[in-house]
Amino acid sequence: MAPAQNPISSQHVVVIGAGAAGLVAARELSREGHTVVVLEREKEVGGLWIYSPKAESDPLSLDPTRSIVHSSVYESLRTNLPRECMGFTDFPFVPRFDDESRDSRRYPSHMEVLAYLQDFAREFNLEEMVRFETEVVRVEPVNGKWRVWSKTSCGVSHDEIFDAVVVCSGHYTEPNVAHIPGIKSWPGKQIHSHNYRVPDPFENEVVVVIGNFASGADISRDIAKVAKEVHIASRAREPHTYEKISVPQDNLWMHSEIDTTHEDGSIVFKNGKVIIADSIVYCTGYKYNFPFLETNGYLRIDEKRVEPLYKHVFPPALAPGLAFVGLPAMGIVFVMFEIQSKWVAAVLSGRVTLPSTDKMMEDINAWYASLDALGIPKRHTHTIGRIQSEYLNWIAKESGCELVERWRGQEVDGGYLRLVAHPETYRDEWDDDELIEEAYNDFSKKKLISVDPSYYLENGR
Repeated sequence: MAPAQNPISSQHVVVIGAGAAGLVAARELSREGHTVVVLEREKEVGGLWIYSPKAESDPLSLDPTRSIVHSSVYESLRTNLPRECMGFTDFPFVPRFDDESRDSRRYPSHMEVLAYLQDFAREFNLEEMVRFETEVVRVEPVNGKWRVWSKTSCGVSHDEIFDAVVVCSGHYTEPNVAHIPGIKSWPGKQIHSHNYRVPDPFENEVVVVIGNFASGADISRDIAKVAKEVHIASRAREPHTYEKISVPQDNLWMHSEIDTTHEDGSIVFKNGKVIIADSIVYCTGYKYNFPFLETNGYLRIDEKRVEPLYKHVFPPALAPGLAFVGLPAMGIVFVMFEIQSKWVAAVLSGRVTLPSTDKMMEDINAWYASLDALGIPKRHTHTIGRIQSEYLNWIAKESGCELVERWRGQEVDGGYLRLVAHPETYRDEWDDDELIEEAYNDFSKKKLISVDPSYYLENGR
């Protein structure tokens, strides 16, 4: 759309969540001239990157009365993307070689990501906008505005009116647990990766890990350090798959999906192999869940599809007063948060206009039809990794901001290929030094780093 002709207006906006998405949303909204309040249930910024050794009382997170823990980070977690492509566009995620408390590796630990987000919040004075230890209880539209009920950890309730709500609450809290035939009578332990922290509870056990992407690959190898055997069940594999994987402990096997489980503790895979297992770990992803949001049935979640959403951000009939930042699954995550936030901020100020409600619905329905035509399941509606650069550049053009750098997408694509091919070593061995050099030269050209790129290139090897 062409830039709007109406004058720039300032809105009173609430941002839900102070993780990476909420922080950059607050910054972009503030930069656009809006007044911003961020509501965050934790005591600090960082969102899902805040590690807690505590897990939920229900290891599968199915009990609605359970005590909810919002962190899904496990102790050994390192990023599955190179740090250069992770950072925000004007605040690079560069190593701090001068600080021994920091992790300078190219694929750093979760603690380093949290430290980076804390640095970002300090640099742009974002914490002054945040109300910590405040949980959002209910959000609903009222006479063209939005009513927000919240409650502090001390039990103090607030009832406020805002012009707009930006939801940045993440989607790594409500586990998705795969259905397995016979599981109700299977006697072993079951846990979702959301509640996995350390491998110690699985010492000398036979463990089945369901799922073999990022968290599944990591957790299976973490458990293999102490377990008797670890068997990975992957639906991405052919039914006959049965492979022994080379790890130092020589105790890891790859299978196709689980066929059935039985009350004698046995697990039968679709490749015909049978094992007696002690535990099952579900690395099967998460569901979208916004329990605080009341839209009188307009917004729905169906098989992991949040609908209807224009470009995964705006619900047409409720736009622009309600927006979501961070729903799609892609590699260039922090940059996605940033570019979506720039768009939301510009739309709310009137600098950029959205299409009509009908036109937005037409676009949404065309997107759904294209997925159907390609045979892509509804649950992958928000999985747009293959078109991430195209998607982000479309929003960037709408917002009038710079396009995503070519090297970011190339680093992500190459990193995922290495993850699949060499899950044990991809974080410490790579073949894209030319992209690292391009990234740091880009940072230098934009005056985002104060030293010569060679400082990072030489120290980082």
